[in-house]
Amino acid sequence: MADELRPFGNADLRAAVAANILTEAQAASVIALADDRAGRRVAMPAEDEPFEFFRGFSEIFVSIGLLILFGGVAGFVALVGGIILLPLICAAIAWWWAGYFTLKRRMNLPSMVLAVTFGAGLYTSAVMLLVNEDSPRFAVVASFLIAAAGMALWYRRFRLPFSAFVLGCFLLGAIYTTTASFDSLGGFIGSSRFGVDGLFDLRESPQFALATLGFGIGAFLVAMWFDTCDPHRLGRHAATAFWLHMLAAPALVNTVALTLYNVGGALGIVTLALSLVAIAAMALVIDRRSFLTAAIGYIAIVLGWIVRSSSGDSAESWTLIAIVLGAFVTALGTWWVPLRSALMRALPDFPGKSRLPPYAETK
Repeated sequence: MADELRPFGNADLRAAVAANILTEAQAASVIALADDRAGRRVAMPAEDEPFEFFRGFSEIFVSIGLLILFGGVAGFVALVGGIILLPLICAAIAWWWAGYFTLKRRMNLPSMVLAVTFGAGLYTSAVMLLVNEDSPRFAVVASFLIAAAGMALWYRRFRLPFSAFVLGCFLLGAIYTTTASFDSLGGFIGSSRFGVDGLFDLRESPQFALATLGFGIGAFLVAMWFDTCDPHRLGRHAATAFWLHMLAAPALVNTVALTLYNVGGALGIVTLALSLVAIAAMALVIDRRSFLTAAIGYIAIVLGWIVRSSSGDSAESWTLIAIVLGAFVTALGTWWVPLRSALMRALPDFPGKSRLPPYAETK
């Protein structure tokens, strides 16, 4: 009878880890045992890196219901004259309902809705409590930090990977509020001396750009810690790393790419191209398509600026850019596994290499 059981794969192991039936270490041990029995030294799964936004339409349906329900709660609280307490009440309700939808039902998208509601409720409550005409910057920074601390508690209680992304957004808000000046923020609306393309330039706006770069490096290092704790991408550590990489990539790419591009001339274009190649190589080494995906939009924006400054907005130029960028992304996605294996075999041993996701050590 045992031989007639259905095949058991990595998706089943992830489900067991998510349900706390197995620990991540135990799941990795099961995989190692299976590989040993199959006569392979290292597993080489051909699947994409795990990512799950929602499991089915039922989660979308429940999420819509939650949004409508929160709208009704907000209307009721406003009618009874408790508008000041509304954000805190919504945050408390989100925490309460997460005990069911996150811990018991393990519904991903509704859990995200509740996490965002909780964080937004904490932030708004803190702003309303701390706002002071004499020190509005302090009130906003403190509110961001309070919301970030609340999201840290949320992650500790509910172990929701997405909450790390929300936490990072609040920290980034605190950093930007601390380092922003009227001149730098004017770049968003075109009233500064250098505009938005200089906002993340280390030379033109060093304080703002350095803060962005520091945040990106910090988020990347934390993401790599989570990644190395779960190299087989089975549990919440890998999922948490995914969301942190989505934070780190825009911060790093914005600062590095725009600083190099603003150098100008052939030197700026060459160094920009080299930096994009380095980003692609790093994404291959850490086996994170999500990191490169988050950077693609910013690469496209930079390429757009190049087109406008060199040959204008002609249809031929934009068509060529789309073809080149599309071909690069498609080829990289199609041959990701063999490209990564070849790159990892070519690289010498370095600290932490053995803790990265496995790859084929032979052709």
